[in-house]
Amino acid sequence: MNSKGKSYYLIPYYLWIALFVIAPVLLVVYYSLFDLDGKLTLNNYVNFFTPVYMRMMLNSFWYAFLITLFSLLVAYPAAYLLTRTKHKQLWLLLIILPTWINLLLKTYAFIGIFGTFGPVNNFFDLLGLGEQQILFTGFSFVFVSVYIFIPFMILPIFSALDEMNLSLVDAARDLGASGWTTFRRVVFPLTISGVRSGCMAVFIPALSLFMITRLIAGNRVITLGTAIEQHFLVTQDWGMGSTVAVFLIAIMALFMILTGSSRKGVRGG
Repeated sequence: MNSKGKSYYLIPYYLWIALFVIAPVLLVVYYSLFDLDGKLTLNNYVNFFTPVYMRMMLNSFWYAFLITLFSLLVAYPAAYLLTRTKHKQLWLLLIILPTWINLLLKTYAFIGIFGTFGPVNNFFDLLGLGEQQILFTGFSFVFVSVYIFIPFMILPIFSALDEMNLSLVDAARDLGASGWTTFRRVVFPLTISGVRSGCMAVFIPALSLFMITRLIAGNRVITLGTAIEQHFLVTQDWGMGSTVAVFLIAIMALFMILTGSSRKGVRGG
């Protein structure tokens, strides 16, 4: 088949990108140029650099970093154990299954679990610790977010570990390397591509969380995603909400570019 014939098969792909990626981004940029009264202005972009929005941006980065870090700390050992167990495909399926459940249902389930009369507080009562305020805290927000995102961190790391040449690990041990040295100098470098993919799959959506922040953390955690929700649904200031969304899209695109370029550098090296 010639190249002209192949290009016809790409038409649906290009149409999909144009209609569901480029067009929505351009529409968001368009709305960001109008104020609350519908007048053309650039004040929305000026207002974004005020301390309020800068604090929201720092909060977004900080919590996205924590969610990604804790997801990685849990997912890497879990993925490593999965590659060493029998029926690993079955265990992998059990890890994927929670992602098929609606996000809102899982969030409400944790409201019951962490609530005043939930099983966690009942357990604290048995220990004599009394009722604890778990909901509407930064801890509960990070915990629930990590639970939701862990499968997306495990999958690429598992894939990288499963494809790794185990003879290299055996060679390192035969040469006298300790378990930690083998992991640090052999295993982790060989699976760094899976770690990067997992971090990107968690960090990018964690930047724009708003439903979990509202239901689990209440008003204790305010991020850019929360600001967008407030502007579109409460204050009806679509211009400012779109402006926040434009910067959030730009940050995500920059993160993807940096991650992609570093991955190419590793391949090239």
